[in-house]
Amino acid sequence: MTYSPFFVHGADRPGKWLITCDHATNMVPPFVGGGDLGLPREDMERHIAYDPGAYEVAQLLGQLLNAPVIGANFSRLVIDPNRGEDDPTLLMRLYDGTIIPANRHADDAERERRLAACHRPYHVALAELAAARDGAVIVSVHSFTRQLRGRAPRPWEIGILFPEGERYSPALVNRLQREADLSVGVNEPYTGYLPGDAIDRHGTQMNRPNTLIELRNDLIADHPARHAWADRLAPLLQSARDDAGL
Repeated sequence: MTYSPFFVHGADRPGKWLITCDHATNMVPPFVGGGDLGLPREDMERHIAYDPGAYEVAQLLGQLLNAPVIGANFSRLVIDPNRGEDDPTLLMRLYDGTIIPANRHADDAERERRLAACHRPYHVALAELAAARDGAVIVSVHSFTRQLRGRAPRPWEIGILFPEGERYSPALVNRLQREADLSVGVNEPYTGYLPGDAIDRHGTQMNRPNTLIELRNDLIADHPARHAWADRLAPLLQSARDDAGL
């Protein structure tokens, strides 16, 4: 079977949304270390390799919002699709206390090879989908681990990330904060502005309304939980769009 560095679902769906999942899978293509980064299975199942649960939530949101979904089909440890090409964390050699054996001695030629085979095709496809949907809100779905090694537990259940001046995300935050049972992080657990990352490149720089959703991965650990979150988020996303006048 021919390898593809991305998946697209529902490319012709008419909804005014584009759902993305940059860290959809922990796939290591066969041309990278023979399909093996030298890590044990338990590390490849951790958040260091991909965003557990996020891809199914993204697909479900696409169905509920009648919108296309794109997901990257390579581990963030192969090369990170949510980083610009000049970002020093594009190709990680150490992540959350784990050394990545296949990346320890990766040189500029190997970095370029992975960019050409994985990173760039994903971004070309994402750009084409976004350009074909005038007025679409880009929703980037991610997940985060409850606790990094040696760090304090993170209290949030969901985080909304966005740069200053973004016109859609504040309305979504407002909707989520009305949900009494949710602990909502605003630009938590990470900053909402990373120049050159996927949402900056395809959303903010192109003046497209956007938001980046971070769900705590222990809360989307199985299919019923992912369905429940998608069912909950879809109407909130739409209500926030109405609130923002988009």
